[in-house]
Amino acid sequence: MPAIVLVGSQWGDEGKGKATDLLGSRVDYVVRYQGGNNAGHTVVIGDQKFALHLLPSGILTPNVVPVIGNGVVIDPGVLLGEMTALNERGIDTSKLVISANAHLITSYHVTLDKVTERFLGNAKIGTTGRGIGPTYSDKIARVGIRVQDLFDPSILPKS
Repeated sequence: MPAIVLVGSQWGDEGKGKATDLLGSRVDYVVRYQGGNNAGHTVVIGDQKFALHLLPSGILTPNVVPVIGNGVVIDPGVLLGEMTALNERGIDTSKLVISANAHLITSYHVTLDKVTERFLGNAKIGTTGRGIGPTYSDKIARVGIRVQDLFDPSILPKS
């Protein structure tokens, strides 16, 4: 089975999103394998514009299965907000596949990101303050919360 793999080799806007959109109708899956909602991607279909920050752009292409891989850090509020906004515009999001091993951004991560940036003063790194870095730190330290943890009451008991 042939595959088309589009990999960016640097941070920032290098045209990955536009290339994905151009190739989107020729593939079965569009997989987002890393990153968070710190960057944006605007897709134009006809006279409609769609701004995505977390969802793979393949979600807008009929017959394509959009996948969020385990390297992506997910802010549940952003994810649900984007899905709701697309549903309200008639876009079907039901085919979305999310890796059970993807890590979740929590309010703790967002707060830690902002406080750390403030503490660094002139040495700050210019974070977006969305908790992405702290979530990856927890992932690497093996203490982060993953999507699958939401479904196991022994890991995340109700309080």
